[in-house]
Amino acid sequence: MEASVNQSLTQSDLIVLRNLLQDIGQAGKSVAADTDSDKTVNRQASVDLLTGLNDETSPYFQPTVFTGWDQKDFQRLPSFLNRYFLQPYITLARRVVRRQTDVVFLTHIILYLCTSVPSAAFLFYRFSRPHAVLHLLMQGYYCGPFTLVLHNHIHNNGVLAKEYAWLDQTFPYVLGPLMGHTWNSYYYHHVKHHHAENNGPDDLSSTIRYQRDELTHFLVYLLRFIALIWVELPLYFLRKRRPVMAIKVAVSELASYAAIYILAMRNFSATLIVLILPLLLMRVGMMVGNWGQHAFVDETEPASDLRSSITLIDVASNRYCFNDGWHTAHHLNPRRHWRDHPLSFIKCKSQYQDGRALIFYNIDFLMVTIKLLQKDYDYLAKCFVPIGGQIGMSHDEVVDMLKAKTRRFTEESIQKKFRMPRQGGGSVRDSAW
Repeated sequence: MEASVNQSLTQSDLIVLRNLLQDIGQAGKSVAADTDSDKTVNRQASVDLLTGLNDETSPYFQPTVFTGWDQKDFQRLPSFLNRYFLQPYITLARRVVRRQTDVVFLTHIILYLCTSVPSAAFLFYRFSRPHAVLHLLMQGYYCGPFTLVLHNHIHNNGVLAKEYAWLDQTFPYVLGPLMGHTWNSYYYHHVKHHHAENNGPDDLSSTIRYQRDELTHFLVYLLRFIALIWVELPLYFLRKRRPVMAIKVAVSELASYAAIYILAMRNFSATLIVLILPLLLMRVGMMVGNWGQHAFVDETEPASDLRSSITLIDVASNRYCFNDGWHTAHHLNPRRHWRDHPLSFIKCKSQYQDGRALIFYNIDFLMVTIKLLQKDYDYLAKCFVPIGGQIGMSHDEVVDMLKAKTRRFTEESIQKKFRMPRQGGGSVRDSAW
């Protein structure tokens, strides 16, 4: 791996990465980079630090207020802004959010309500092309972080304290369509379907039947989702003997389309910019992301929790999208709090090592997908962080390993390998709950 440490990583990611670099160094692998070895911490120190960052009673506790700024950055603000505006906001927000670490969720909800909503409303009131372009650019910038706010919301039935349930249960319906989400579809597809199937044969967004470094396969995967998910998801729930959920999915999806149609009849230009294009872009983005998250599937144990997804330590995924890069940890425990993923990894590192889990650094899921479709395994291998028995592998060995994990599965191999009990993640899953 190219082991230069990006100082823009979150504090938790820096702790984990230095811990992994220490493992590589102790195994005798030369790491030609400045890793701040004098500050490198061992496992227990890493656990203590990560625990303190998330513990409201610890002197090391730090709530996340903004995605781009950490607590140490607040000192760069003019003192009167920090003292009389920012700190009172943080104090208030810690009482509004469900968990005190999550001030950033309230920050983002306020941001979107104060920018996306009035901008969309004004486009319907008085449409102009310059405003339309600026609105699309703004929504394109917002949609990733918003989706991960929504991701935390649907997994935990909200992100705000009970006293603010009215806002907590309302904002997804107001903001979701502006960001490209139809009402409730993310909840039904992601929580009730994707996590139930874990990229297995019955997962409608499963990657296992595709050659994951082939553009034509990806385009089929993408177009099928865009064109058919509205009917395939209700049919999935019917096959699983969950007719009530099938009806809910169908009603939510069709109601969203009906609302878009009615608005388009009144003002097509505004509806195109505010609702239709964000919907198309979001669904493309979600499939690009899911392809990257589940492109590397173990050829011998594809049903393993540890071997059917990957972990990313990078700025875009974890700083700006609430630890989305910790995807393996998320699949091991979908309800684990987003700030607890790095801590869980350090605690369960030996299981990750024994399970031959895949970890990458300085690359996000979008770039994973792009590099795969370019067949640029050399780039991917440079981003690979070896753990356990992977330490000491040559660059060419890493390339060959990654290629083996992107091959499509035949129906015969699917029938054989997915009948086996789920392996490779049981002990980690148990320790995570």
